[in-house]
Amino acid sequence: MHSGAALVHDNHWQRAAPLGGPGSSVQLQGAAGASIARGGSVPVAAEHWKAEPDKQDFPAAESYLSLLVGSDKATKLAKALRKKQQLKHFAAKDILRAAGLALLDSQDSEVAADLAKVHAGEKLSPVLLVQGTPLWVADGYHRICASYHLDEKAEVPCRIVRGRH
Repeated sequence: MHSGAALVHDNHWQRAAPLGGPGSSVQLQGAAGASIARGGSVPVAAEHWKAEPDKQDFPAAESYLSLLVGSDKATKLAKALRKKQQLKHFAAKDILRAAGLALLDSQDSEVAADLAKVHAGEKLSPVLLVQGTPLWVADGYHRICASYHLDEKAEVPCRIVRGRH
């Protein structure tokens, strides 16, 4: 840490915040010991989403859904998620409530990894949802939690299809 810096804790991130003011560099220290530098004037919850889901998200979603509805129905839902081009945006807290899922701690290994990606300037993949009661997070639970820790009011981009459950 540089002299003339204050140690600030943001959830599980600690940063050496220079006392020099806006535009100064900020050093972030993550739970896994990763150190990430960023400009002090860049908001932590800046745009951090890709325009399209990653290709590996669909097989992961299909695998998860097969536990809930069997292989045939999971394949159909994953295909529908692949075909769906429109992204809808929902607050992370609303997704978690609709799915009945708890917010994972920022120190959860996968949430921490997603937070580290965002702080390093990488973008996260939109999440895949199946609408029903309850809402199913087919892929992206950790990304939703990471987004919540960055800004609970920020909206998460989602591909969402109707399910019959």
